[in-house]
Parts: sequence; structure tokens; C-alpha cells
Amino acid sequence: MNQLDVTIEHIRAEFERKTAARDTAYNRSRGLTRSCANAISAAHRANWDRAELLLVEARTTAGELMADLSDYPDLYYAGYTQDAIKEWVEAECTCALIAREPLKTPSELEVEEAAYLNGLAEAASEMRRHALDLMREDNLDRADEILQAMDEIYGLLRTLDFPEAITGGLRRRIDSLRGVLERTRGDLTMAVRQQRLRHALREFGQRLETYSQK
Repeated sequence: MNQLDVTIEHIRAEFERKTAARDTAYNRSRGLTRSCANAISAAHRANWDRAELLLVEARTTAGELMADLSDYPDLYYAGYTQDAIKEWVEAECTCALIAREPLKTPSELEVEEAAYLNGLAEAASEMRRHALDLMREDNLDRADEILQAMDEIYGLLRTLDFPEAITGGLRRRIDSLRGVLERTRGDLTMAVRQQRLRHALREFGQRLETYSQK
């Protein structure tokens, strides 16, 4: 029984270390998610200094999170950890797309492929907000560029027909992106028609004014 006592104490100590790692990871995940959400909001407002500051903060937190869990792969692949990493990928990709910068690769971010793809899918969906902002500004050419980027991402993601256990639920996000893409395409089509109608009415009004002055 003395040997069993020693074994139990070893297990207890390991559980205490693992619990501490779990608590730290949970808090870091929450902080990472918050920084990413704020970075995306700053990018939508074109507040690039704040967006970059928040991305640097997110990168630091993500690195710490992954380092903390290097000895605990079960915690690393836990839902809250992977969700936070996915949010970070989404923030990186969203900011890059808005700023017209190249997208970073999974190796550059040092993240798993599934987390990267799911974050990319959500970034593409997030771009609907930017496209709508551009439409309100009557910047339809740039809105069309955003729509094309969304469509390209969707087209590439839908070729990855693998089990959900491998992709981490990617199929659901691709289906969601398809709906977002179609709504955005419809909104842009309507905005283009309205713009053309306004131009036609303006030209007609100018011709009438010219005619009345003769």
C-alpha cells in the first residue's frame, strides 16, 4: 500500500499541474478572443494603428497559449482552445483582406490546418460587413473586389471534402459562407442597379435642364 500512496501522490501532483495549465489556457483563450474581436472592429473602422496593436497582442497571447499547452495535447485540442486559435486566424485574415495584404499561411501563424481553414472561412463571412460598408459609401468597385475574394475563398474551401473529424467542422462553416456570399451578391447587384438608375436620372435631369434653356 505504501507504493500505492506514492503513486496516488504522483497522480495528484500531475492533476494539479494540469488543472493549473487548464485554468491558464482558459483565461488566455478568453483574452485572445477579445483581442481578435477588437482587432476586427478596428479594421472595419480603418483604425489601423489600433488594429495592428491588437493583432500584436493576439499573436503574443496565441504564442503563450500554445507554449503553455505543449505538454498537454488534450487541452490544446479542447474546444475553447481551438475556438480561440480559430478566432485569431479569422482576425489575421480579415485584417489582411481589408488592407489588401497577402494572407498568412498556417506555417507562418504556426497553427493547425483545420483551425486555419475554419478561421479563413469565418473571415470570408466577416467580409460581408466590409462589403456592406463599401456599398453604403457607394464604393461599388471595391465592394465587388471583396465579393470576388469571398467567392474565391469559398470556391477553394468547398474542394476540401474530408470528414468533419479531420476538418474540425469546416463543412458547416462552408455552408454558412455560401449563404453569406449569396446574400452579399444580391445586395451588391441591387446597389449596382440603384447606382445606374441614379446616374440615368441625373443625366435625364441634365438633358431636361439643357433643353429648357434653349
